[in-house]
Amino acid sequence: MVSIDVMIAFDLCCENDHTFEVWFSDSKEYERQKDQGLLVCPVCGSHEVRKILSPVALHKGTKNRPVAPAGEGQDSHKALEQFLYKIYKVIEKNTEDVGTDFAKEALKMHYGVTEPRNIRGVATESEEKLLKEEGISFMKIPVPRKSKKEH
Repeated sequence: MVSIDVMIAFDLCCENDHTFEVWFSDSKEYERQKDQGLLVCPVCGSHEVRKILSPVALHKGTKNRPVAPAGEGQDSHKALEQFLYKIYKVIEKNTEDVGTDFAKEALKMHYGVTEPRNIRGVATESEEKLLKEEGISFMKIPVPRKSKKEH
C-alpha cells in the first residue's frame, strides 16, 4: 500500500510585491505559520506576507477528445514521464538539497533551531517514522530518470 500525504500550495506576496509559492499540509497550517510570523519572503526577508490568487490555466480544446484506453501505446507513458520530470525540475529549483540530512534539517526547522525553508533529500524508513511521530509533514516524490540530453 502506498501512503500519499496531500499538500496544498499557496501563492504568497510580500509587502514589496515579491511573489512566491509555499506548500502547506492544509490551510490551517498556513494560518498558524502566518499568525506566528514564520512566513518569510525568500527575496527580501519580509515577514509581511499575504495570500494572492494563483494563476489558472484554461484549455480550450475539443469537448469530445478521444481518450486512449489504459495501457495503450508508449505515448501516454512518455507524456507522464515528461510531466513528472517537469514537476521535479520545479521542485529542484525551489528547494535546497540537504541529501541524507533531510530528517535532521526538518527536525531543526520544526523546533525553531533553524529558519524554515524548502528542503529536499532522502530519509530512511525509521527517520520517516520519527518525522511523522513528531508531527512533521513531508512528501515522498519519485525522482525521474535523467534524459539522455542531461548526461
